[in-house]
Amino acid sequence: MSAKENKELMRRLVEEFNKGKAAAMAAIDRSIDTRGDLKDFKQMYDAFPDMHVTIDDMVAEGDKVAARTTWTGTHKGEFMGIPPTNKKMTFSLIVIDRFAGGKIVEDHGQYDALGLMRQLGLTHIPTPKKEK
Repeated sequence: MSAKENKELMRRLVEEFNKGKAAAMAAIDRSIDTRGDLKDFKQMYDAFPDMHVTIDDMVAEGDKVAARTTWTGTHKGEFMGIPPTNKKMTFSLIVIDRFAGGKIVEDHGQYDALGLMRQLGLTHIPTPKKEK
């Protein structure tokens, strides 16, 4: 597929994200073919049921698409062990995805987790549990 077609796939995926959890989960299952665990991403909709994604910038070259996005939502469910705060959050995510056969086959993203935690009112940032 062309870079232009891959950008359009990314745009349509984000449109589905903004239709709510059911549409987002169906779009993920249909559009993302990765070996990684999408459980954490899917749990975002439980924590932030009104989540909305805006594409701020997007570029593509070959089989890769890079997008700078803004995510907003209200903390209504448990998130990373944090009980609901009912606070609004906004964070930026930069992602680079590689496409093959009309699906995302590789995904790399970076977001401001510390900034998100601060918006939820955390004064102590939890550290991930070490696996044994």
